[in-house]
Amino acid sequence: MIDAIVAEHPGYRPLTLDLFRPDRGRPPYPLVIWVHGGAWRFGSNKQDGPQLAPARIGDRILAAGYALARVTYRLSAEATFPAPLHDVKAAVRWLRHHSGELGLDRSRFAVWGESAGGHLAALVALSGDDPVTAGDDVVPGISDAVRAGVIWYAPSNLLTMAAQNHPEGLQDHDAPDSPESRLVGGPVQELPKESAAASPVNYVSPDAPPLLIVHGDQDRIVPVGQSRELYERLAALGAPVDLRIVPGADHCFVGADLAPLVQEGLDFLDRSLRDS
Repeated sequence: MIDAIVAEHPGYRPLTLDLFRPDRGRPPYPLVIWVHGGAWRFGSNKQDGPQLAPARIGDRILAAGYALARVTYRLSAEATFPAPLHDVKAAVRWLRHHSGELGLDRSRFAVWGESAGGHLAALVALSGDDPVTAGDDVVPGISDAVRAGVIWYAPSNLLTMAAQNHPEGLQDHDAPDSPESRLVGGPVQELPKESAAASPVNYVSPDAPPLLIVHGDQDRIVPVGQSRELYERLAALGAPVDLRIVPGADHCFVGADLAPLVQEGLDFLDRSLRDS
């Protein structure tokens, strides 16, 4: 494992990543950039949450022949949006800039995220090389674009989350102390411009990279309508996108078998990152 500092911002903890390379195959390796969840408030790149840990997702990514980078980003008590997006993009650029010495295939980067991390992964995938969302840690001539993304049960439109809430939803997404409000720095409906800027649906284009969007239909934390909305926006433009709704699954796919969902993600990446 390589533990690296990606960027440092005065007054904040250093932004780091952990890079793992597979035992099989030969470099350069295609890369999966994993973005952890935790409501933009919690979580760590060191380990998955208890619901995902049994699936050993990182081990399976490595066993499939991919390198794996687990990245960090500033949480909402540290900085509001767009800081976390800037941080993940800085990690993408750092990895590409150092790809030669790290044994990575700079042309075959993918992003995979869950929940809040899926939100950031979707934004990274949909805003590749956009100077408005790049942040300050830009390396001249180094792209922050990725070739594919796997998006698990992620918010896609902060302004419609409350309206789409599950009948037994566990959160008021419009409340001043909701995770979404903390992300943008105030109640989402009172900050429509900031909330729209933090919503992946507003970055869709026909040129989007292939995305696999997966969501449980009984999700009580992030409404399944969020994934349907992102899928419909992309599909309407003819962008390459697949939607998988998991029957009976709550947030983190609780109530469903994780193993086939991980395999579906790997199969999707195999197709999307295949050399042309």
